[in-house]
Formats: sequence, structure tokens, C-alpha cells
Amino acid sequence: MQVTVIIAGTLASFVGWWVVSAGRRDVWRLMPWVLGGMGLAAVTARPPVAASEVADGVAFAVGVLSGIALYVGTRVFVWAASHWQPFRRDVMEKYQEAAEISLAESLVLSLVVMVPAEELFWRGLVQGRAAETLAAGAAATIAWLGYIVANASSRSLPIVAGAVVGGALWGLLAWWSGGVLASLASHILWTGLMLAYPPGTGWRGRRRAERT
Repeated sequence: MQVTVIIAGTLASFVGWWVVSAGRRDVWRLMPWVLGGMGLAAVTARPPVAASEVADGVAFAVGVLSGIALYVGTRVFVWAASHWQPFRRDVMEKYQEAAEISLAESLVLSLVVMVPAEELFWRGLVQGRAAETLAAGAAATIAWLGYIVANASSRSLPIVAGAVVGGALWGLLAWWSGGVLASLASHILWTGLMLAYPPGTGWRGRRRAERT
């Protein structure tokens, strides 16, 4: 059952991002359903483990610190990469999409549905299942590569870059802690900061100003 869920979920994510990138559906109206379904299927197929190698409190604290560090690093990267016009254009497009709904709604959909679902699926199910038969490092690598492939169909440089860098970090956290708590805390904090305080664009601030 777990293998079937992994294959179906990976295909669903790939197709979902492809549909969004083709302009056929709005990301906020489609991907929460796709990713939420993947998360529910992952929990059903393999109940998640918070942390088996370290204490839950340690896993959570390290996850929070890594999320902050990733956000700071992302700000620096976006500042440098924004001089490359294709990347800057894609960043602005993503924040334009985010601005189509309220900040509160985007935070709820992302932090309550999409991010937890991704962690439960990729780090909880895919990485956990692979670790049953492979070395922990190989399992983390497989989950990381699958995450990149699933997000590549978005045809968005920021999303793919986030999958490459963030996916590597969250896979390492899951490997180190033996569960999803650390990667979940890191992913939630990073995503929340990225939505509330976008690096290098000022789009959210301009949108708030336009509404006042």
C-alpha cells in the first residue's frame, strides 16, 4: 500500500503543479486539495513519527532554528539572484499569486494544509519507507530527488530552488531526528516568514498599502 500511495502522490503533485503552471487552475484553489490529499494518504499508509533519535523538544528547537537560518539565507540568495531577470520575474509572479488572497488565508492554506502535507508525505512516508530497506542517507536522497521532480513541473525557478535547498535541509533534519517534527517546524516557520515578509520584492507591503 505504501508504495502505491508514494507513486500516486508523486504523480498527483507533478500533475497538479503542471496544471497550475499552464494557467488552467489557481494554485490556491488546486494545490491545497492535491497536497492535502497526499498528506492524508501518507498518514493512513504510514503513521508519522515525531522523532525517534532525539528528544521531541530538541527536534523542535533545531527545526525552529534551521527555519530561521533558511529564511535568512533565502533573503541573501534572493537579493543576489534578483539581478538575474528570469529569477526576479518568477519571484514577482509567485508573490502576485499570493497577493490574490489575503495574507491570513494564504498562511492558513500553507501552514495548516500544504506544508504539513508535504512533510508527512515526503519525509514521513517516502523517506521513512525507503529507510526500511536502504541506508538512512540513501533514503533521504531518494525523498529529496522525488520532491524536486514533483515540484519541477511548476516550471518556476523559486519553487524549484526551494525544493532543492529546502528539501535537502528538511531531509537532513528527518534523517538526523528520525521523524518529521524537526523538518515540519523548519518548513512551517520558513514558509510563514516567506509569506509574511517576502524577501526582495516588497509585494505584500505594496498590496497592503493599496488596500488602505
